[in-house]
Order: sequence, then structure tokens, then C-alpha cells
Amino acid sequence: MTIEPLNLVRIRRQFHESPELALKEFQTHALLLSVIRSLPQNLLEIKTIPELPTALLVRVAGSHPHRTIGYRADIDALPVNEKTGLDFASKTPGIMHACGHDIHMTVALGILEYFANHQPQDNLIFFFQPAEESHSGSVRAFNANIFTNQFRPDEFYGLHSTPTLPAGVIGCRMGTLFAGTTEVNLKLTGKGGHAAYPQDANDMVVAQAYLITQLQTIVARNVNPIEGGVLTLGKVSAGNVRNVIADQAVIEGTIRGLTQKMILLIQQRVQQICEGTAQAFNCQVEVKMNQGGYLPVENDPTLTHELIQFMQSDSAIKFKKTPPAMTGEDFGFLLSKFPGTMFWLGVGATSSLHSATFNPDERAIQLGIDAVVKFLQNRMSKGA
Repeated sequence: MTIEPLNLVRIRRQFHESPELALKEFQTHALLLSVIRSLPQNLLEIKTIPELPTALLVRVAGSHPHRTIGYRADIDALPVNEKTGLDFASKTPGIMHACGHDIHMTVALGILEYFANHQPQDNLIFFFQPAEESHSGSVRAFNANIFTNQFRPDEFYGLHSTPTLPAGVIGCRMGTLFAGTTEVNLKLTGKGGHAAYPQDANDMVVAQAYLITQLQTIVARNVNPIEGGVLTLGKVSAGNVRNVIADQAVIEGTIRGLTQKMILLIQQRVQQICEGTAQAFNCQVEVKMNQGGYLPVENDPTLTHELIQFMQSDSAIKFKKTPPAMTGEDFGFLLSKFPGTMFWLGVGATSSLHSATFNPDERAIQLGIDAVVKFLQNRMSKGA
């Protein structure tokens, strides 16, 4: 029986045409299964997860395994209305693969195809993960105990598309690649009243303005200037009528930090300043922070050093050391449980990630596959 090579560009475009949001990736899951089942099956074991029905695990049996190596690809899309004008643009209004997850899946399938036809020395686990953009898919997967027995990796790898690098260029760094994130939701409650009688009310617009100003001092005066930290308050609301004093106000924002220690420091100061505001303005300040937000993507020092050395040593691979990014990535949780590394794959697009016109260069697919296959082969050549 002859197995035809995968038409990777066609597969990527199928994913792109049919994007699905977090935890709803059923069509994506079906296409993944269809492609994987078209490969030689003698080395493969496929595992579905009832608790997380759109997730998928595939194990490739090694010939003389010293370890089990995990590779993760995220599969969900974003609530973005595509404006690329491509022939294979999203057919689902308001949903788009605007973060390159269609590229991620296709690269993973290409790597899987190679090792399904060329038995690896070590065992390989491919994790096609739902809900990276929201709903913490990695946390759900780990809590469902899917990484057990023969499906437990000793180390984990994954890549992320970036339009800031030319197509096929690999980027990485020692330490943190992506920042950790925490969602912040604040609600102030006081006493409303007529605009003409402020003495009889407790104005939450004033309290809100004060609180916003004080919160902005955290990064300016509590964070070490040579370390990374962000507190952005992107949404505020209060009041309904110009001549009524508002009894409630809402602030929504996000915390970003390059280490979990920094995130916890900012969280602590937010809590303290909110408590002080409540006392100063004789009001209630309800603080909700998503403690299970994205952890920083902190690359394992030993494994990352090895990956960077290999990528730099291969003349066929273009590599660049990159700075950390303040964007978040769900892979950080997996790296808190397993040693591993995340790296960039340049896709040379002209628009930024999460934009309606994001259009990655498809030449990056094969270049990414080639680089990762060679790295994994080199990694497997080393003893335990």
C-alpha cells in the first residue's frame, strides 16, 4: 500500500476555512482525525478524551526509547471577522484563525507524518490542544489526567507563529518567552443620588477615577525598572445619566509579567490599593482576579540551551534570538508541569497576530517541519 504524502497547504487551508472557538472545535477535531488515520498506523496510538472531547493525543512508538517527548499544537480560533479576501478565507462569520493555529496544526501533522513513516528512537506524544485562546485548555487537559502512563511526556515542546520574523525563521530565548497574564475585574459600589445634591450621595465616578490613578503607580513605583510588568485597565464604565451621581463603577483590565513572582506582586498591590480606596471613599470595592490566568512561558534552561545550540549549528535553519513578549500563551501551564521549550516560527505576515488581515506565508510550514524534525532527531540521538 502506497501512502501519498500529505498536501500540507491544502490541509492548512481547510483548517483556515472552518475555524472554531474554544471548546467547540468539533469539525477541526474530525479533520485532524481524518488526516491522522490516513497515515501508516503501525506505530501510532490515538487517544480521545471524553472529558475534553475536542482534544486529541497521538503516540508514536519509539524503537529504543530513552524518553517520551511531547509536542503540542493548539487548535482553536478567535472571534475575529476575517478581512483578508483570500479564496480560502473563513466561511464562519465572526470567527478566524487570526493567531496562526491553523499553521500550528499543519506543522504538527507534518512532523507526525514524518515519524509515522520513519520510526523515531524515542516515543513521541502529539497533543492537539483545544481552548488555548480562552477557557485554559491546558489546565483542563492536565486536570483530566490525560498525561498518564504511556501518554506522559518527559519533556514538552511547542511553537508559535510570529509575523515579526521572515517565513521559516526559528526564534527562541533563554528564560521567559511569553508573559503570564491575569484578568482583573473591579466593581465599586456606593450611594447614588441627584447631581445637585452631592452631599447626600457617594460618587463612584470620583472613586473610580482615584482608583485608576493609584493603580497606575504600581508598575511605576513597585516594579523593578529592569524587570517586566504591565497593568492595563482597558475598560471602564459608570453612570447612565449626566445629572445622576453613579452608585456603581466597573473597571476591567489585565496584568502581565515575565515571572509568576512579578504577577503575584502586582496582584497583591492591586488588592491593597482597592482596600485603601474602599476605606478612603467609604464604599465597597469588589476585587476579582483570575488566579488561573496564563502562567509565564518559562523555558527550561537545559533543554532550551540545547535547542538554541542545535538551531544555530544547522546551516539550513535560520535562527534568531528573540526578546520576551508580553502576550500570553496557555503553554506556560504545561511548562510548569513538564520541562520543555516554546519557540517562534516566523510566518512573514504583513499584519499582526489577532488582526482581521493576518495572512501568514505558507512557505513557513515545510521550513518549520524540517527544523523541528531535525531537532527532535538530534534530541533523540542523546542518551537518557
